[in-house]
Amino acid sequence: MGIISPAASSAAQDLARWQWEPQPKGQALVNELVAEFLRRCPDADRLKAQMKHESGTRFVDWIDYISVPSSTAGIAERLAEAGFERRPQAGASECYANEKGIFPVIILCSSQVMRIGIKVMSVADFLFAQRVSTADQIQGAPGSQLRMVCAFRGDRAELWAVERHGLRGFEIPTTDPSKILAAAHHLELLRARRRDFPTDAQGFAEINRLVDNAIADLGRDWTCDLFFESERNYWQSRNHAGQFQYGRQQALGLGWANHDHHTYRSSRHCYKDMIAVLEKLGFFCRERFYAGAEAGWGAQVLEQAVTGITIFADVDMSPEELLGDFAHEGLEPREQLGTIGLWCALHGEAMLQAGMHHLECQFDWFALRDQMQSLAEIRTMDPFTTFPYLRQAFTQGEHWRVPEQRLQALLGRQQITPGQADEFRRNGALGSHLENLERNDGFKGFNQHGVSQIIAKTDPRKQAATA
Repeated sequence: MGIISPAASSAAQDLARWQWEPQPKGQALVNELVAEFLRRCPDADRLKAQMKHESGTRFVDWIDYISVPSSTAGIAERLAEAGFERRPQAGASECYANEKGIFPVIILCSSQVMRIGIKVMSVADFLFAQRVSTADQIQGAPGSQLRMVCAFRGDRAELWAVERHGLRGFEIPTTDPSKILAAAHHLELLRARRRDFPTDAQGFAEINRLVDNAIADLGRDWTCDLFFESERNYWQSRNHAGQFQYGRQQALGLGWANHDHHTYRSSRHCYKDMIAVLEKLGFFCRERFYAGAEAGWGAQVLEQAVTGITIFADVDMSPEELLGDFAHEGLEPREQLGTIGLWCALHGEAMLQAGMHHLECQFDWFALRDQMQSLAEIRTMDPFTTFPYLRQAFTQGEHWRVPEQRLQALLGRQQITPGQADEFRRNGALGSHLENLERNDGFKGFNQHGVSQIIAKTDPRKQAATA
């Protein structure tokens, strides 16, 4: 019998640790509370209908918290039965969370009023879009880390809009004008950052410089929030489906607050540099994938608990490398390019020139698919997950122009054929997508096999062969 290395043993433990399962009891309790709230608050029920019919999203996926009177019969016992455990937060000592799935926190309060807070990117934008004149009642200064406002009232029920920037809890922070100004300044720098350098190492040095300066002024979590706001901006500027869908969600004053995960692609030689940036921003490594031989790729999933941001970090790799600490030790370059490596060679690193491969948000899966097709002729690719608790599909790929110097470099290394190069010159190569995802029963995981099949279908070489 062979000796199992410490690294392989640790990897096996990680693989066993992150096994997500549907949480139907947790979802049933949340659904019951939401239904009762919507019955009491007609304006919120109207908004629920708007969300589905005007943006293809579901009210439940926007919820930040649910506040329930502590006198509600049997509520403490029901929370425990549904997997919620007490997790006090600033401003909410009786706060309960189910960490086995994706759920809003539930707060028990002394008031007899039910409250639901929904996530928005800007409370001011939400009030404007909903034509609500309560801007003078917003809690929290413009530009601060937490802002909240009551938008609708019903029968002992209130709908609140919640805007967060790297801050959990419910305690409005003391206004610090210098930090608010610094946040605006760092967001400008991140959005306008230079992405194309002679070497990838210089590009990552610039990212680290900007992130270090922002953390020094604002702290890690606020910086993380600003960094990914700028990353979504860049991705959206290069993706038509993203522009169309953002416009629909922003018309309701919601923005991208329903994001589920951000997907980055990396060359093997840049992978540990990308992970280092993410860990500097407060991410921790969750499950890792080897999705199969179809596309020859793997991924590390990372999560930032305070900002609620999840990363899918894709890279070409072999199944054996999954058992090593590839996220930190890195991966040696290799001549043969898989789907991920070729994408980076054509377009650049996702954290540099290319931007994210896709943004995934939580939707009403069927509604979004049909609305994008009928309203904007945006086609959805075949779904790669159709479980009752998880549905996933990409929109049709955005084609990007490929710089000639990148084509010549690939030809010189014999990593593409002359025919493939001609196809990329004429029609560009697949660049980015918007991902349509629906989660049910609080399921927090992903479909390893299905995603491998769809990633294989997005290989630009198959596009060239078809042409």
